[in-house]
Amino acid sequence: MSIAIVTDSTAYLSDEEINKYNINVIPINVIFGSDVYEEGVNLTNKEFYKKMEDSANLPSTSQPATGKLIEMYDKLADEGYSTVISIHLTDTISGFYKQVESISTMTNNIKIIPFNSGLTVRPMADLAIYAAKLVKEKYSEDEIINKLINFRKTIDELFIVDDLNNLVKGGRLSNASAFVGNLLNIKPILTFDAETNKIVAIDKVRSKKRAFKYLENKFKEDLTNANYPIKATVIDGNATEEADKWKEKLEIDFPDVEFYRSYIGPVIGTHLGSGAIALSWTKDFEK
Repeated sequence: MSIAIVTDSTAYLSDEEINKYNINVIPINVIFGSDVYEEGVNLTNKEFYKKMEDSANLPSTSQPATGKLIEMYDKLADEGYSTVISIHLTDTISGFYKQVESISTMTNNIKIIPFNSGLTVRPMADLAIYAAKLVKEKYSEDEIINKLINFRKTIDELFIVDDLNNLVKGGRLSNASAFVGNLLNIKPILTFDAETNKIVAIDKVRSKKRAFKYLENKFKEDLTNANYPIKATVIDGNATEEADKWKEKLEIDFPDVEFYRSYIGPVIGTHLGSGAIALSWTKDFEK
């Protein structure tokens, strides 16, 4: 039995990680008017945020053509893989996961196991990398799925956004009515609901400084209660300098935690808008 790992472009894996862990990535589409781009293929982060700033209308996203997915799975079958574990962004943001579910019932040359990450960006990348490591360690497909489910329970993430316009207009914020209105100088705090996997606003604070403090306090609380080593990642959507400075502060405040950096690319940036910053943390499976 040979198992391949597939994820989508919203994991924002580096080329080095893709090659090191032998992870296959399917790009998701970003649409500006009549122009369709493949995330990570022909649209850079810098180009995307500039286009969004200059555009009178919000961009949209769409899942890849079914034929492209089947083409990738067929290619993996031809390479000798018997099974694919396909890890994708939460089905509350995109129909991609359900698309993979549908394809999995139609293929007979390779077994496809869809896995709903329940989230996206760097936490989903951690799931894909963990799965790839388990494949190298010769775990069975059932063991890998069970370990992914348990690992998923150790993940937490909080997002600070400058405004909710993109999420509200795109219908991706489940409790939008409680947070829209006068948001002048207000920074909403978002997360993925553990039960529904929906993006929810859990609080709102005045000023970015207080928002950072809110996330730091929640992180400190989880760090204190955890009975396993934790790693954390600062993630930004077109706020690189601000996120870099915050990471430096976190490394001083939490010297026993290893912090990483990642980013919010075009597809998720379409929903969160420019300027979003997040902190994600999870069990450090390397320790």
